[in-house]
Amino acid sequence: MSRQTIRHTIRLAPGQSRQLSEFARMKRISQSDAVARALASYFSPDGSDRIEAAISRRLDRLTRQYDRAAWRSDVVAETLALFIRTWLIHTAPLPDEASASARAMGKARWESFVEALTRRLERGSHLSEEIARDIVPHGEDAPDA
Repeated sequence: MSRQTIRHTIRLAPGQSRQLSEFARMKRISQSDAVARALASYFSPDGSDRIEAAISRRLDRLTRQYDRAAWRSDVVAETLALFIRTWLIHTAPLPDEASASARAMGKARWESFVEALTRRLERGSHLSEEIARDIVPHGEDAPDA
């Protein structure tokens, strides 16, 4: 610091001392400068307002992210419910003599589905993102852009 300074002796817990050292090293400043900056921020009349504003912005961003995740979750739940309902309406129950072969075929189809799902996830494309791009949500459940 370029202005006149007064020497102080303080005692810190070992953890605080390590944090101070690490912070000063990361910022490439002296430990004295780090303490001076921290005290200036602490004693600043608008310091708490700045911190509150930063926290508020972060909370707003987290809220928007949560709203988008909740909306996608709702889309997935509704899609699954609609599929199950449609499948139950249009699929007749199997006779007892066909259930063994149906189980074998179902197992093979399940394995094929899991392989296709694995390939799709490895590519990084997600159906919920495609749906989100394809439809325009309406009402209060729509996520903020």
